[in-house]
Amino acid sequence: MKKIPPSEQLSKEIASLLENGLNGEQDLLSRLLNLSVRKLIQEVLEQEVSDYLGRGYYERGERKRPGYRNGYEPKRIKTAEGTMEIQAPQLRVTEEPYRSQVLEKLGIRSQELQRLVVEMYARGLSTRDIEDCLTDREGHCLISKSGVSEITASLNEEYERFCRRDLSGYDVVYLFVDGVYESLRLEAGFKEAILCAWAILSNGHKVLLHLGLGNRESYESWRDFFRGMISRGLRMPLLVISDGAPGLIKAIEECFPDSRRQRCLAHKLRNIANKLPASAMDEVMPKVRAVYYQSNREIAMMYATKLIEAYAPTYPAAMNSFQQDLQSCLAYMDFPEGHHKHIRTTNLLERCFVEQKRRTKVIPRFLDEKSCLKLVYATLIRISEKWRRVKMSDYDLALLRNIRTLYGWKDDEQKFISKKIAA
Repeated sequence: MKKIPPSEQLSKEIASLLENGLNGEQDLLSRLLNLSVRKLIQEVLEQEVSDYLGRGYYERGERKRPGYRNGYEPKRIKTAEGTMEIQAPQLRVTEEPYRSQVLEKLGIRSQELQRLVVEMYARGLSTRDIEDCLTDREGHCLISKSGVSEITASLNEEYERFCRRDLSGYDVVYLFVDGVYESLRLEAGFKEAILCAWAILSNGHKVLLHLGLGNRESYESWRDFFRGMISRGLRMPLLVISDGAPGLIKAIEECFPDSRRQRCLAHKLRNIANKLPASAMDEVMPKVRAVYYQSNREIAMMYATKLIEAYAPTYPAAMNSFQQDLQSCLAYMDFPEGHHKHIRTTNLLERCFVEQKRRTKVIPRFLDEKSCLKLVYATLIRISEKWRRVKMSDYDLALLRNIRTLYGWKDDEQKFISKKIAA
C-alpha cells in the first residue's frame, strides 16, 4: 500500500477543516493559515527531493543520481506566527549525505520572527520580556533569552556599518551635537557619555549622523568624534548648535573654524534660572526670553543692554551668565526666519534622549559598551526615521548661499547647498 505524502495529508486536513470547521475556541483563520503555509513548505521540500533524484514519488525510470527515499523526519520551524511542524524528507544510499537547501535557507527561525524580536528589543523590552511574549498558552517558547541575545547581536553589525558609512553625500546646513549618559559597564555608579550628532540638510531632511562613546564629554572626546566624521566626508556646516560645555566649544571651534556656533537657548535659560532666587524668576526670566527670542539681532541687543543695566546690581551672577556667550546665543538670527525655531536649541535631541532613556531603563546596568551602544543606536535611529522635514524654500536656499559667500568659502573647496534636492 502506497504511503500518502505529507503534503497530501495536509491537503485532506485543510479540506476537512473547511467542511467541518473547528471545535473549541481555536481561531479558524489562524489554523487554516498555519496548515496552508505548512502544505506549501511541504510541497517545496518534496519537489526538491524529486529534482535531486530525477524522479517523482513512486515513479520509475532512469535515475539522475543514486539514492532512495527513506521516509520523513519531524522538524520544527519557528516563525512570528508560531512553531510550524513539518516532515523533512530523508534519503539513503546517496553519494553524499543529503541536505535540503530549502530548510537551510528557511533556517531554524524565520526572518519575520527575527525582525519582530529586534523591533521588540529596540522598543524597550528586555530579553526576558521578549521570551515571555513569545511563549504560547501551552508553554511552548518560540525563542529563549539566549536566542534573543543572539538575534539582537545583529544590531552590533548594523551599528558598526552606521559608524563607517560615507558622509560626503549629506549636504549639511545645520549640525546639532549633544551627549547622553548611560551605565555602559558593570561598575556601579559609573556612567559614560554617548556623543550624538544629527543634521538638517539642504533638502530639509533631518538625519542622524553619528553616535559614539565619549567618556566624559571632554575636549579630546568631542575632537576625536568630529574628526572621525570629517574623515568620512562630513561637509562643513554653516551653523553648529550645542550646549555651553567648554570642551565641546573648543572642539567645535577647532574642527569647524569656518562655521558659526549657536548656543542652545534651552540650556542657557536653565543656567541663568539656576542663578536667580525663586522670588525673581517671574520678573526676570520673561525679559531674558524676550532677548533670546527676537527675530532681529539689533533689537535683541538693545533689550539685552537694558536688561543688564536693570538687574546687574541686584543679580550679578545671573546677569554675568546672561552676558557670557551672548553673541552665540543670537547667532541663529542671521539665518532664515522660518528655521529659527528649529536651530536655536538642541531640543529635538533632548526629546529623543528622553525616549531613549525610557527604553534603556529596563536594563539598569549593561554588561559592556557594545550591549549599550547597540540599544541606544537602535532606539535613536528608529526615532530619527520619524523626524519631520524642515521647509527649505528657494528664498531660504538663496539666503544660505549668500551666508556661505559671506564666510568666503570657495566653490571648488566646498560644494555646499549647491541645489535644492527633491524630497
